[in-house]
Amino acid sequence: MIIPKPVRFEPRPDRFVLDRHTSLTADPAFGEVAAWSRGELGPVTRGELLPGPGPGITLSVREMRPEAYRLSIDAEGVLVEAGDTAGAFYGVQTLRQLLPAEAFRKATASRELALPAVRIEDRPRFGWRGCLLDVARHFMPKADLLRFIDLMAMHKLNVLHLHLTDDQGWRLEIRRYPRLTEVGAWRTESQIGWNGVMDGRPHGGYYTQDDIREIVAYAALRQIMVVPEIDLPGHAQAAIAAYPELGNLGTPLQVATTWGICENVLNVEDSTIRFFQNVLDEVIDLFPSPYISIGGDECRKDQWRASPAAQRRIAELGLRDEDELQSWVIRRFAGHLSSRGRRLVGWDEILEGGLPAGAVVASWRDDHGAVIAARAGHDVITCPNMSVYLDYRQAPGEEEPTPFGTVLTLDDVYAFDPLPAALAGDQAARHILGSQCCLWTELIDSTRHLDYMAFPRLAAFAETVWSPPEKDLAGFRHRLAAHLPRLTALGVEYRPDEGPLPWQRRPGVPGRPEDTTEWRATISEWTRNIRRP
Repeated sequence: MIIPKPVRFEPRPDRFVLDRHTSLTADPAFGEVAAWSRGELGPVTRGELLPGPGPGITLSVREMRPEAYRLSIDAEGVLVEAGDTAGAFYGVQTLRQLLPAEAFRKATASRELALPAVRIEDRPRFGWRGCLLDVARHFMPKADLLRFIDLMAMHKLNVLHLHLTDDQGWRLEIRRYPRLTEVGAWRTESQIGWNGVMDGRPHGGYYTQDDIREIVAYAALRQIMVVPEIDLPGHAQAAIAAYPELGNLGTPLQVATTWGICENVLNVEDSTIRFFQNVLDEVIDLFPSPYISIGGDECRKDQWRASPAAQRRIAELGLRDEDELQSWVIRRFAGHLSSRGRRLVGWDEILEGGLPAGAVVASWRDDHGAVIAARAGHDVITCPNMSVYLDYRQAPGEEEPTPFGTVLTLDDVYAFDPLPAALAGDQAARHILGSQCCLWTELIDSTRHLDYMAFPRLAAFAETVWSPPEKDLAGFRHRLAAHLPRLTALGVEYRPDEGPLPWQRRPGVPGRPEDTTEWRATISEWTRNIRRP
């Protein structure tokens, strides 16, 4: 009953019992995995799982593909074989799912826990198995973020794309520019739903640099790479509120309190470019990820069209229009990141006006951007909103607590294929790094609500990026029925299949109607206007 489904699963007769006398022995290369395993299994076995003779758990190095593992269990013990730390870690994660659900509690009354005898061979389908978490719209305290990292790791996801800045908040301490958090991390109130109703309640928070170092290290021990996003040149009103000289108006702004696409964007002065290069230098020092996202999405060009300075810049550079001006801005940051040994990640809008060399495209507006970028030789992360945006409502009906009109069911997420159909069998398919689901938090204002929106759909998504492409919805739902008690043991307040529980509803929160038709029209218009790289 494993999620995500292993490549090969062979049940065998017999079992192995874990108790306080069980030992755990590991090759030196897997010392960190052994320490993590003792921390997770020790409290429920009431033992220390120290190295020793006799039946126990053994973590052993073998020649294998990255992240692959082999798990063998019989009456004599448990053997996890892998070629790298990630594979050993995933082998132990699978071992945990073979235990009763009570093994996921911090402590249990059981004196022994039985493992069924099995032989499992497993490896991931894609190398990038991610989740975007938006902490800019609603801040997530550090302890809650660490808990979410554990839940990602349980499902063998390995990339946390952390959306740290937006119009509604700046969540990362930048020591050179302290007003980014002194001013930009706080807003006076927040919009409830989509119809302009405000809550009148201040909101804010940010991560110190020491917090970030802890988060990155915690994630790394769980085989998760944290990819930071500093969104620009749009989605930047919080930064402009902190430093008005970054904007186009020359007048003070407040951190945004409503949702949607704000018209306030960065100006294109050299001083603004240098400002964000300095910001990115501190980001690079905090995040060892080879990838840094600068967003690049939903940048409204109205202020640039009205700005004499922006128009002069277009003329000086011989650019065709404001789309090419944005491309020039993106290229400046791509070059800066490249000089520091990092690769730029941007949403598919960075295709507009020309794509920077070496840039990675996160394709969210259907599969069009993914196909265009991959066939041009650029690496791609697929994350089409209509398939993997987990902030969309999970069913129709007035009882759903999410004011989004678009419905994305558990079955819809499970049906998703990270490889676009247009690239199947195409040589360009090698540029699909993988996929990520997205949790945007305009309407997710608590950890309890995040649980409800993420689960169990995140489990379905995890299977799409790890397991072989063949689909078996009935089989998945059968395994999910065994998986949900694990989530319950962990305290995850997931959405029940029969619908939200009374305290999970949000009566009176204004929503907006189904917007699929309008969205498809927007996609079609963008596809017609895009200039192929």
